[in-house]
Amino acid sequence: MVSKAKQLVRGGIGALALLPWLHAAAAEPAARPESWNLLNMPKGVTSVSQNVYDIHMVVIWICVWIGVAVFGVMFYSMFAHRKSRGHKPANFHESTKVELAWTIIPALILIVMAFPATTSLKHLYDTSEADLDVKITGYQWKWKYDYLGKDVSFISELATSQASIYGSAPKTEFYLEEVTEPLVIPVGKKVRLLMTGADVIHSWWVPELAVKRDAIPGFVNETWARVDKPGIYRGRCAELCGKDHAFMPIVVNAVPEEEFNAWLAKKQSETVALRALTEKTFTQDELMAKGEAVYGRTCAGCHGAAGEGVPGVFPAIKGSKIALGPVADHLAIVVNGKSGTAMQAFGAQLSEVDLAAAITYQRNAWGNKSVDNIVQPVDVFKVKNGQ
Repeated sequence: MVSKAKQLVRGGIGALALLPWLHAAAAEPAARPESWNLLNMPKGVTSVSQNVYDIHMVVIWICVWIGVAVFGVMFYSMFAHRKSRGHKPANFHESTKVELAWTIIPALILIVMAFPATTSLKHLYDTSEADLDVKITGYQWKWKYDYLGKDVSFISELATSQASIYGSAPKTEFYLEEVTEPLVIPVGKKVRLLMTGADVIHSWWVPELAVKRDAIPGFVNETWARVDKPGIYRGRCAELCGKDHAFMPIVVNAVPEEEFNAWLAKKQSETVALRALTEKTFTQDELMAKGEAVYGRTCAGCHGAAGEGVPGVFPAIKGSKIALGPVADHLAIVVNGKSGTAMQAFGAQLSEVDLAAAITYQRNAWGNKSVDNIVQPVDVFKVKNGQ
């Protein structure tokens, strides 16, 4: 193709003759380097994403042809009718024909572009007859996934360590793009995604799925995706939702249906086992070991790795009245949050076991020592249920 282009130029055919060749070259992924793909939007792995890509390319080439035509006429007029060749400028005020042309032609172009765009939008908003419903709730700064009717629910949050974020440990391959648990969906099945927010406005965006919907508190947005190709697809929150907005990645793992069913059965078993653990009495060492992991993943971003807090922004837990005071107050603020502050309600985000472990850790770490220094999952369960 390169040699053909050189022949066209040398033969004097000109830039217009190169356009079909350029169009064909752009349509040949094997003929262009990987870096070239970064200049364009991804095709994606869903029918919606591919429709969006096709419309994008059609509009791009319409704009290219319009630009070539307009600038071609302009440059030709400047060259062929220049003063040095004896041409004199025309003197006219209005031209009905020209005004009709520049009104009718753009209108026709817009109508032509409207047909594929309208068809794709209709397809995009058709969430009926879904094979699976997943409710997505945005929290600062994590996502909660509820598989409706499947008794499976979990929190997905950033898995990159604080040490990597602050430069004291090496960065991994998927720095700031790795999560504790991905959203798992079956390949070839229509998945309805219902999105809402628990605190501020978030936006769930995965480019390769062509899904981007705002998660708004008190409102439910819906969309859908049918992934045709197994793989891991990454995205992020696309709405500025607070100081840790950059630490809110999304990972979608599309797997074959058999593998999804096995994963779902395992998660359902874990849910049953976790409920059974609510009635178990843990030792302090068990709670401290688990609590340290939960604290580092969920609490350290605001309150610091050593409970020191951020002066004037986030209170310290080390030596605080909450950590050293009555356990009932500590339970209430962690489970229900504190109105008017950045302290979230973690009752709907974490399990009874995780909450009991985190509170126990806070009441015993960094030299904290209170009278009621151990919290059991059943204590959290009672607070959640108003007992």
